[in-house]
Amino acid sequence: MEKEKKKGLFSRLAEGLTKTRNSIAEKIGTVFSGFSSIDDDFYEELEEALITADIGVPTVEKMLAELKRRVKESKVHETEEAKTLLRDIVADMMRPDTAFLPKSGPSVILVVGVNGVGKTTTIGKLAHVYKESGKKVLLCAGDTFRAAAAEQLTVWSQRAGVGIVKHQEGADPAAVVFDGMAAAKARGMDVLIVDTAGRLHNKKNLMAELEKIGRVIEREGADFQKEVLLVLDATTGQNAIAQAKVFAEAAGITGIVLTKLDGTAKGGVAISVKEELGVPVRFVGVGEGMDDLQPFDAEAFAAALF
Repeated sequence: MEKEKKKGLFSRLAEGLTKTRNSIAEKIGTVFSGFSSIDDDFYEELEEALITADIGVPTVEKMLAELKRRVKESKVHETEEAKTLLRDIVADMMRPDTAFLPKSGPSVILVVGVNGVGKTTTIGKLAHVYKESGKKVLLCAGDTFRAAAAEQLTVWSQRAGVGIVKHQEGADPAAVVFDGMAAAKARGMDVLIVDTAGRLHNKKNLMAELEKIGRVIEREGADFQKEVLLVLDATTGQNAIAQAKVFAEAAGITGIVLTKLDGTAKGGVAISVKEELGVPVRFVGVGEGMDDLQPFDAEAFAAALF
């Protein structure tokens, strides 16, 4: 059963990552097929191909250093064997060090990110994921800044079949989160998922707001496991890394959700994210459907790419 599930995830990922895979595979495939032996020219061409596939320079340098080490250690001479080693390196780099939300006890997931990255949609799909796994889920409309944000989240709560706590537009987000925490405890919820405003252009206000929400969660959720998920739009490529650094400073993010991976040739950014930020990718969005938010699997991702 687990094997079938993994196979399903692999094929869904592979299908969703078609543009990314075509971009990376085309560039890298040309290098691997164009060289019969592994030499300095091969590594130079491979470096260029990886950088143009939107994998950040620091990450590429680390990948190549590790590839050279493994090639030497394994006494590999064929480029096709080196390709397998590269796939293993990507999987190793992207594998999370810890599990996301242990299975028992109540949890709160704070979801952050700029407007337009698919944050509200991601929350709706996350709610569906947890509801389908038998969890009692509640949403909290902490984005009181953007017009109609609560209404949009309400639509997703209805689609996922879960409850929602919301105030009127312009209310204090921390007060909404306070009520959300209280409702989650009173109703015996397993997972509370909190939406937040994405005002990156006003960094000072954003940070102050997220810090205030964080304090409410800490104070009211002493028994709750806590995660802070940053939603990034994969189509923005390396710009996503710059966004992530701001939110990492403001909210202490513990995981990344990469959306719109099905619509971009810039999925190489997924490889950079964990390496440059030290934060693992937890979920990937590979389509519009309710089931198209997938828990991230490093091996399946690497295999789907190469």
